[in-house]
Amino acid sequence: MTKYVNAVIGDETGDASLPILEGTLGPQAVDIQSLYGRHGILAYDPGYRSTASCKSAITFVDGDAGILAYRGYPIEQLAEKSRFLEVAYLLMFGELPSAAEGTAFRDSVCQHNLLHEQVISFYRGFRRDAHPMAVMVGVVGALSAFYHDDMDIRDPQQRINAAIRLVAKMPTIAAASYTYSTGRPQRYPRNEYDYAGNFMQMLFGMPNRDFVVDPVQVRAMDRILILHADHEQNASTSTVRMAASSGANPFACIAAGIASLWGPAHGGANEEVVKMLLEIGTPENIPKAIARAKDKSDPFRLMGFGHRVYKNFDPRARVIQESAREVLAHLGLENDPLMAVALELEEIALRDEYFIERKLYPNVDFYSGILLRAMGIPTKMFTAVFAVARTAGWVSQWLELHNDSTHGIDRPRQLYVGSGLRDYPETRG
Repeated sequence: MTKYVNAVIGDETGDASLPILEGTLGPQAVDIQSLYGRHGILAYDPGYRSTASCKSAITFVDGDAGILAYRGYPIEQLAEKSRFLEVAYLLMFGELPSAAEGTAFRDSVCQHNLLHEQVISFYRGFRRDAHPMAVMVGVVGALSAFYHDDMDIRDPQQRINAAIRLVAKMPTIAAASYTYSTGRPQRYPRNEYDYAGNFMQMLFGMPNRDFVVDPVQVRAMDRILILHADHEQNASTSTVRMAASSGANPFACIAAGIASLWGPAHGGANEEVVKMLLEIGTPENIPKAIARAKDKSDPFRLMGFGHRVYKNFDPRARVIQESAREVLAHLGLENDPLMAVALELEEIALRDEYFIERKLYPNVDFYSGILLRAMGIPTKMFTAVFAVARTAGWVSQWLELHNDSTHGIDRPRQLYVGSGLRDYPETRG
């Protein structure tokens, strides 16, 4: 449905109306595409806080109500009832797979989860202490030099093949970046495991003994991947879409997304939460930490609270907290000091008017770092795990953009505030 809203501008005809677009869920959007062409005026919206940059049918977020849904399915239900590859299929193709479709999709992923042996040799060109995300940006970008058969983005089947290849190879790439840093040999994928189990055996398996599957930890990893698979038009997803709009190849687009995700304000936030909890140390130090967080002159911040979109509980935070409790209990770590600090900090903060007024609720990063750490994943790998999960969302958004024939190259405008036009000074000749 299209409505019209009166604006404070007009043209020689006196027409000052702009259409309002309505989505399935969420707020309406004023269609300002003709604003500059008709009225010579740009919309100014730093950080795209009030701008819908595209139409999408993939993920819905309602920050006020604390809702996250993939293709209409609430994230809580998917985390409880689904598995990651089923969710990846849902994101990519719009519906949950039938039994036959699910089997075929898994077989395709298993077919493409190996890395070209020459790609493996790239790892030796990086320093051992390189951050895994730096390695992943380089390796994923380099895939475009190997898979020319899936580079024609005008071919729908090649686009799907490239998307599946990326979902399949990302755990192998991420795990190799970790094992290389530790001096251990890279593990090959083993197709008898599911997606999460395979990722974990590549991370922790040793060539001189069989990998023992811990179903509790594998299920927790699967939930982590589901919870992080997509999240509407965030910074890294918008980066992937913008790169894709230029016609860039799929591997370059996802490499750009990984680079954006690496930022501490985005995918690196869970690392910062763990550092904060370690700095606080014990529950007795929480009041002092909260006082510091309220002090504008103090650089200390409570990480893991608040979200750019959510002004209520992040629905992923409840699921990840439950998984963290399950894994800690399973491992005999019920008295984990970081978890004790986190639970007490959450309880105190949610009673404090400072946080209540500002709607600073725990987000998914608040507990995900505790869970990953308990599972033996080093802090520098947290964002790499995030990238493995988010690849499913990135390729889904990439596919959607290329299925939209009306979406041309992205080209944001600017409000210029520099010097006016001026002549080059004669005295400089």
